[in-house]
Amino acid sequence: MQFELTASMMCANYGHLEREVKSLEEAGIDSFHIDIMDGRYVPNFAMSLNDMRYIASATSKPLDVHLMIEHPNNRISIFLEHLRKGDTVYIHPEAEYHPSTTLQAIINAGMIPGIAINPGTSVETVMEMLRIVKKVLVMSVNPGNAGQMYLPYVGKKITKLLSLKEDMDFELYWDGACSADKIIEYAPKGVKGFVLGTTLLFGKDKPYGETLADIRALKF
Repeated sequence: MQFELTASMMCANYGHLEREVKSLEEAGIDSFHIDIMDGRYVPNFAMSLNDMRYIASATSKPLDVHLMIEHPNNRISIFLEHLRKGDTVYIHPEAEYHPSTTLQAIINAGMIPGIAINPGTSVETVMEMLRIVKKVLVMSVNPGNAGQMYLPYVGKKITKLLSLKEDMDFELYWDGACSADKIIEYAPKGVKGFVLGTTLLFGKDKPYGETLADIRALKF
């Protein structure tokens, strides 16, 4: 079964970032997930614009940039100018007065537009944007920190989004507390990709290549 795996780079070893990027690339990661936090939309700071620029320069793999910032339209240009056509940019609809304007800027720059949906955000409140975006990142934990517990009520939201994705032409991605059992359950149902953090990928006592091979060999 084909599904995408993206590395949550906020969990990487920043003492050896170049080695981390190259090791993940050689291991067969599909893309690099970049979490940008401003300390306002979420109560934490994570990766910076310079981190994103460096990783973009160090790999030919796509970037998935997840903007957890207030009013991203005010700053979207400084991110887009350092990305490549085909990279993905996710925004949170609640963080913007007119999210469709920000999404159009992403489209105009040749990037893939996406929205990230928090556990407490209903599908109904983002319904119109589902016709604009190409990717929907479903947060199974509250955004802002790695290593959180999965919120089980998110499963019903994913089921609802899966029923809409063909008609509205978007793909669904999982972010947060991504364990093997979640991939086994949701990949066959139609979730296209999974963001891997400390639950499955980082901080383990084996090479990334072995870890990713084990994930891709999961029995469905």
